[in-house]
Amino acid sequence: MTRSKIFDICFIAFGLLVQVVTFFITNSLNPDTLTPLSLISGCLGVCSVCLAAQGNIWTYAFGFGQVLTFTYICWTQRFYGTIAINAYYFGTMVYGIFEWRKRLRNEGESERRVVPRTLTPAVVVTIVAATLAVSALVGWGLAAWTDDTQPYLDAYTTTPALVAQVLMILVYREHWFLWLAIDVLSVVLWLRAGDYCMAAQYVFWCANCLYGLRRWQSLNPKP
Repeated sequence: MTRSKIFDICFIAFGLLVQVVTFFITNSLNPDTLTPLSLISGCLGVCSVCLAAQGNIWTYAFGFGQVLTFTYICWTQRFYGTIAINAYYFGTMVYGIFEWRKRLRNEGESERRVVPRTLTPAVVVTIVAATLAVSALVGWGLAAWTDDTQPYLDAYTTTPALVAQVLMILVYREHWFLWLAIDVLSVVLWLRAGDYCMAAQYVFWCANCLYGLRRWQSLNPKP
């Protein structure tokens, strides 16, 4: 087993441990604050994002489970923007399986990893500017027309995710920068909501974005 493979396994194990410890500490301090579904969703999310960072197509198997459980949790918090984005994730992941399959290559020992692409700086700047503008508009709409408890944070963790998901499915490595910004804001959102298990998940996901950036750099990106 290679050093890289050992690190991959340890990183996932650490993420799962963070979820379990956070769940039990939170419920020991404030009984019944979190349901087991928060723990299950968090663990599925850890597996999904870690496999995505490795360029492993099995990310989608865990991703479907995480989306379904997370959607229900968001419904209980009335995070309508996040509910909508999870429905979008579910649909796009179906397409993503086929897109990733076209860009897989063998890495020995029967392993297959995705081969990333890269965007030009001009395209990156255009995407970021448009995403920020649309996010502000969505936040205003949620504040004006719904009882969303955190409309602007909800918007700024939702709209950029639409773009990041498309870039991930199309195998552009720049999607990791967008996810990092989204995950940082999501930590704040869930801390304010009082769900520390979800907040811990997003803290780990921030670390996973850095991990993913490094791994995708080593996957021989092609234009």
